[in-house]
Amino acid sequence: MESSFISYKEIKSQMDKVIVFLEDNYKQIHVGRANPGILDKVFVSCYGSSMQVSQIASISSEARSLVIKPWDMSLLKEIERAIQKENLGLTPQNNGEVIRLNFPPLSEEERVKVSKQVSKMAEDAKVSIRNVRRDFISKINNMKKNKEITDDEASRLEKKVQDSTNTYVKKIDDLKENKTSQVMEV
Repeated sequence: MESSFISYKEIKSQMDKVIVFLEDNYKQIHVGRANPGILDKVFVSCYGSSMQVSQIASISSEARSLVIKPWDMSLLKEIERAIQKENLGLTPQNNGEVIRLNFPPLSEEERVKVSKQVSKMAEDAKVSIRNVRRDFISKINNMKKNKEITDDEASRLEKKVQDSTNTYVKKIDDLKENKTSQVMEV
């Protein structure tokens, strides 16, 4: 029996948001190989609105470079400007037909620095997960204090919240390990 104030779906939803946020941030990290995800936050002003590069051009990956071919060639300069404005640490090369983004390999020093950034992001995500846990445990304790639930039900709910926390912390650790191995790969 789920309490009317404590929903496992709500806990899962809040913790899923933390994972999605971490994954999105990891996509933005330059690891020395072409990753189209790095363009997810690049928006181009065109047709009276702001659109993602992926909505106005095809993006293909070639080893250590991305090739961006707009469907409307008049947008080539706008795409180039948007990439420069976003300051991705990459210089777009425009040959009049496509834009090429070359990803230089990372030095050992850069890989260590990026690896530390990956770990910091993972720790921040774990703090967010623990904050979700704290909030729900607080709700459970208030309900118990107000005699809305029994001690047994409170214990069961607290265990469920802790189990979810452990599961999501493990997901974060797995994401961090995966990203760190990508970064450290030569």
